[in-house]
Amino acid sequence: MHTDMICEVIVDIAHSDVDKIFDYACDFPVEAGTRVAVPFGRSAATGFVMRVKDSSDYPAEKLKKIYRAEEDFPALNAECLALAHTIAARYRVPMALVLRLFLPAEMRTGKVGETYRTFARLVSDMPPAKNAPQQAACLAFLKENGEADAAILRKMFGAAVNALVKKGAVALERRRVLRDPYRGVEGEYRPRALTPAQSAAVTRVGETQKTVVLLHGVTGSGKTEIYLTLIAQALERGQTALFLVPEISLTPQMLSQLRARFGSAAAILHSGLSAGERFDEWHRLREGTARIAIGARSAIFAPVENVGVIVIDEEHDGSYLSESSPRYNTLDVACLRAEYNGCKLVLGSATPSVETYRRAKEGEFELITLPDRINARPLPDVRIVDMRREVRRGNASPFSVALREGLENCLREGQQAILFLNRRGFAQTVLCRDCGYVAKCEHCDVALTYHSEENCLKCHYCGTRYKMLTACPECGSAHIYYAGTGTQRVVGELKKLYPSARILRMDNDTTSGKEGHYRILKKFADREADILVGTQMVAKGHDFPLVTLVGILDADMSLHFPDYRSGERTFQLVTQVAGRSGRAEKKGDVILQTYDPENYILRFAAAYDYEGFYRHEIALRAAAMFPPFARIVRVMITSDKDADALEALREVYGRLQKLYEAHTGDFLFFNRMHAPIKRIQGKFRYQVLMRLTAEKLLENIYDEVSAVRPKNALVYVEENPSNLS
Repeated sequence: MHTDMICEVIVDIAHSDVDKIFDYACDFPVEAGTRVAVPFGRSAATGFVMRVKDSSDYPAEKLKKIYRAEEDFPALNAECLALAHTIAARYRVPMALVLRLFLPAEMRTGKVGETYRTFARLVSDMPPAKNAPQQAACLAFLKENGEADAAILRKMFGAAVNALVKKGAVALERRRVLRDPYRGVEGEYRPRALTPAQSAAVTRVGETQKTVVLLHGVTGSGKTEIYLTLIAQALERGQTALFLVPEISLTPQMLSQLRARFGSAAAILHSGLSAGERFDEWHRLREGTARIAIGARSAIFAPVENVGVIVIDEEHDGSYLSESSPRYNTLDVACLRAEYNGCKLVLGSATPSVETYRRAKEGEFELITLPDRINARPLPDVRIVDMRREVRRGNASPFSVALREGLENCLREGQQAILFLNRRGFAQTVLCRDCGYVAKCEHCDVALTYHSEENCLKCHYCGTRYKMLTACPECGSAHIYYAGTGTQRVVGELKKLYPSARILRMDNDTTSGKEGHYRILKKFADREADILVGTQMVAKGHDFPLVTLVGILDADMSLHFPDYRSGERTFQLVTQVAGRSGRAEKKGDVILQTYDPENYILRFAAAYDYEGFYRHEIALRAAAMFPPFARIVRVMITSDKDADALEALREVYGRLQKLYEAHTGDFLFFNRMHAPIKRIQGKFRYQVLMRLTAEKLLENIYDEVSAVRPKNALVYVEENPSNLS
């Protein structure tokens, strides 16, 4: 007699009321990690089997039965389930929400699955009937081409295909086909001997007893080659690897290097892929045919087993912090996976975050330094240009005299240049010179940006477009003025100055779609353009041998953000952008334009003095008690209605105030207020901001906040948020 198994199931509904284990009976074999269809309430739902057991505390006749398994394999492996428990407990979020991180979104909604196609191949070489020319042509075609897609064959030869199948001359076979997101991305692998410094670094990663290694190497010091060697070693040991990069735009370049070296063993996971491609790449990793997962933040949840090494490139990048629930830090998740697998986690950066560098300096992480570029090429010279003097001389253009001379030399000698600017669009804000009116978005509390190509105003937070103003809506004046310079305007000015130069623009407006970044970068790499103008996308890890000039147009832009990290971000950006110049035989130049030339951050960046910058920055943070010496915790409250947001704020604040009063000594700061941007996408935003010296209070804060369940507002906790606006 067959007795039912009992399955513990988490239903895939991300709501705290159903965030618990439900027991179901199951009369077919099933493993933990399998997605199942179950009766739930009055309808059916999908769930995840967390555990299989022999008996339940509930009477057998009361248990509902599982309808079916959604796939014939467990979607989640044992490590994913263990990791999900830890993340759900750490960030106090419903288990269903965490389990979703491990799956392609469309797989959950049932909108995507495996693709099958029917192929036709020749079985016997029988002569066709004399009066059947189509059959003869079809046989000849198959003889020449081996096999063909049956659908295409039917289009070419019509009914002849089925006639040949009936006769037994042609066989049809249904097979699974994979959608390859980067079919055209094939690099050529040329084995390179590691330099002594690279070899020593690889050896030290293998020998250290510490789990986490920080590879601190200047731009162009050959960090990528070290990563690839460590990945190759993991594969040789029969293990898998995770390789994270911050920006989707970097992945095609990395992918071509990985494909060249590891063939189809590398699978790519990122949000720019189509649903089918993402599912197939995920599936290849899950079944083990692909053994390297490469991608942005979400690739840390790739379903690989027996991980041999995890690499996080450009570890300082803000995109490694999730801005939607669960708000995890990729580094924390990577540490958990490294410990689970007993493998090394390698963090790489030319400008590590202050927190990471401090942990390495204090011996928690292994620190490996690569102070020189490969082949001992010199780092480019950085020249600081005082834009106040340019304005006094009557130069109102975005380019200093020095930058114009540099561009002329560059174009004359057939070299390439990159101009970096931290904002897209034509001009930052549109304002009235008479009354000071600034055009703002009606859904978000932010100034609109003018886009000249479409002659419209756009909100960069919600994407709403507005008609361009011809007169001020407040006072009726026609003196409308554009303040600030955007990428679009820079391109326009360049075209006037250098009519024959070929110019490419790279920002969020020009890089839509999966291939957007890749297309622009490939054009530039193939010398189809002389000047690349872009936002921070151009700063990261690209290697263009012909670039000998980099111009930084508004180095101050990120300095004066109301954020304790603004100095660190500026140092990182300037260093990263400067590192794009002079990567081959010719020496590179960098021209840094600023209205604040004495600024210590820019001075350290111009001298490539990370140590000096770090000493200065860590002393400032210790004096002001900012991270890593304290923790900033922010509770955000957002709602469509101001009154609902305020009501939720009152409840959250009331609960936290009791905690504050009981532990006043552990708080450096505690207050409630409007968020700096009061509305985004039509939602009103409030916050409770805290600065704590005691790690132990984090748990209490999460407990208090998760006890608040407002009907019409969203409430969540952020730790050391990367963006305080």
